[in-house]
Amino acid sequence: MAYKPKHAKQKPRRNPAWKLLPLLAVAVAAVILIVHSVGGEKPVSREESLPAEIQQATTESAVTAVASATVGVQGDLLMHKPVINACALEDGGYDFEPIFRYVAEYMKKCDYSVANLETTLGGDGNPYQGYPHFNCPDEIVEAAKNAGMDMLLTVNNHASDTGTEGLLRTVKRVREMGLTVLGTQLSDEEPKYTVVDLNGIKVGMTAFTYATDTDGDGLPTLNYEAEVTQAGVVNYYTDDNLNALYNQVSSLLSQMKAGGAEATMVYMHWGTEYTKQSDDTYSLCPDATQKAIAQQLCDLGVDVIVGGHPHVVEPMELLTSATDPDHKTFVIYSLGNAVSNQRRENMDMNTGHTEDGAMFTVTFSRYSDGTVAVSDVDVLPTWVNMSSVNGKLEYNILPLDASRGEQWKSLYNLDDALCASAAASYDRTMNIVGPGLQQCQSYLRQMTPRKTADSSAA
Repeated sequence: MAYKPKHAKQKPRRNPAWKLLPLLAVAVAAVILIVHSVGGEKPVSREESLPAEIQQATTESAVTAVASATVGVQGDLLMHKPVINACALEDGGYDFEPIFRYVAEYMKKCDYSVANLETTLGGDGNPYQGYPHFNCPDEIVEAAKNAGMDMLLTVNNHASDTGTEGLLRTVKRVREMGLTVLGTQLSDEEPKYTVVDLNGIKVGMTAFTYATDTDGDGLPTLNYEAEVTQAGVVNYYTDDNLNALYNQVSSLLSQMKAGGAEATMVYMHWGTEYTKQSDDTYSLCPDATQKAIAQQLCDLGVDVIVGGHPHVVEPMELLTSATDPDHKTFVIYSLGNAVSNQRRENMDMNTGHTEDGAMFTVTFSRYSDGTVAVSDVDVLPTWVNMSSVNGKLEYNILPLDASRGEQWKSLYNLDDALCASAAASYDRTMNIVGPGLQQCQSYLRQMTPRKTADSSAA
């Protein structure tokens, strides 16, 4: 939850020591004069002379940040066949570096970088393809790692597109290539969460996807495919039994805290894909189930919720716990697409929103009183640019950093039309997330403790 100074909104102390302060001060001054006059030891300072309770009250007003850690999260790496083909090499291999070429700088600035891997690594025994059965060459993980990625979310509605065997192979290959997997695991005995140590701040994380059906035997159906044949390898929920989700999250939160977690994040693959409301209007807002889940997770004590699946950016919101009014949860309902081939010319939803994404960052800080809390949140709009480079098609995630707006054309080798498209994408995303982002940042500015001149946040 956001940091609240210990002295905020407290009722006045009624300790009689406060009433005796003037008398104590006079007595201390008298002792100092006597000691000084007889050539005794150096007089004690004013602070040392005060009662312990008064010293503590003075110290509390100078709480400072002593360490910080930033987690950056991107949306769906939605590996459609044209995206895969664009990264094919003449020797039969694949190079996915162009996807991350421009955003890598921002990924590496984060202490921990995360994205949703919306494909399987089912191996070359399955065709490399996109929708409806996603399967991508392993090299996508190598490129993500080289660009600064630390963890991939492997739990989504396409996690079993190459069967349970492909699901398990994905977990193995991502781990073998040096990245953390979250949301799927090799067995029911493995932890369904992780606790990462970032600059001495321990952040607990877990991830879930919706399932389209289940017989109650722990074997979910994803993407309308055959059931996952091994229980406990997918973190999932069903809309008709949300209490099971809440009970599992509650248990995982307890396990995370037992493992040292001082802050918590939950990644949710949820919601409705670009829902059409009328002939020319689409929903860019969370649906009722997303809202209900988010509020319940807030009530359970989750600090940050990051969503995906709708393939469009959805709003941010600051939630207040119904059971603890002092607890706040920061939620962004959908990060949209980090990369995909959902070009506006290919979509019924031809507004361009499926080309848009967001890189969400959350900073956790440790304060000099030992408290760990969210101290900052931000959103960097991104846009999927598709262009020809030296005669070869490329898909690039473009970070639309407003502070570099005048340089986008030269930085990303854009012509006037593409530069205008990037600017339109930025406006679309900020129109969606801007109000909630402002709400969250305003709250944090009010609650962050006063920084002193000798603060050494790292």
